[in-house]
Amino acid sequence: MFTGIVEELGVLESIEKDRDSARLRIRGPLVTSDVGHGDSISVNGVCLTVTGWEPGGHFDADVMAETLDRTALGVLTPGDPVNLERAMRADARFGGHIVQGHVDGTGVMLSRTEHEHWHVMRISLPADLSRYIVEKGSITVSGISLTVSAVSEPGAPEAWLEVSLIPTTLENTTLGELEPGAPVNLEVD
Repeated sequence: MFTGIVEELGVLESIEKDRDSARLRIRGPLVTSDVGHGDSISVNGVCLTVTGWEPGGHFDADVMAETLDRTALGVLTPGDPVNLERAMRADARFGGHIVQGHVDGTGVMLSRTEHEHWHVMRISLPADLSRYIVEKGSITVSGISLTVSAVSEPGAPEAWLEVSLIPTTLENTTLGELEPGAPVNLEVD
């Protein structure tokens, strides 16, 4: 389990694709500071198992084709930033909301409206997930716990949701630099 509070903006160092899987190498000095074999780390909202690590802040994770096909991990390329969070500790503060790291679907950033101190991001929503989204409810977007600030009307031809992003989220997560047309992972509450 995770909280959706991103601990570190890491970098995808490499991706070795095979026929039905891939091995990711990710740089994240903070999340690897106490890592062990088999630990869970959320990468853009996808719960991945640490299969190897080395000093200097790198860890490896194996990803099956199913995960690559059903999430936005499959479009990442070396050098891309990724949101990282270690699994929640039972004796720690609980900051965001309960996040499983099991992506329910992907959306696409449709637009960004910039205000003086925040941005509003509109994201497309798969039709089969729209019934789980409510205004002021929680949503996880690429591993980030956010509050839904607006949602399309039921039965609209294209479902969407909006989230408002504060400066901390813009500065410390991948959403700050995301451009319209980019895919995002979604986990409904």
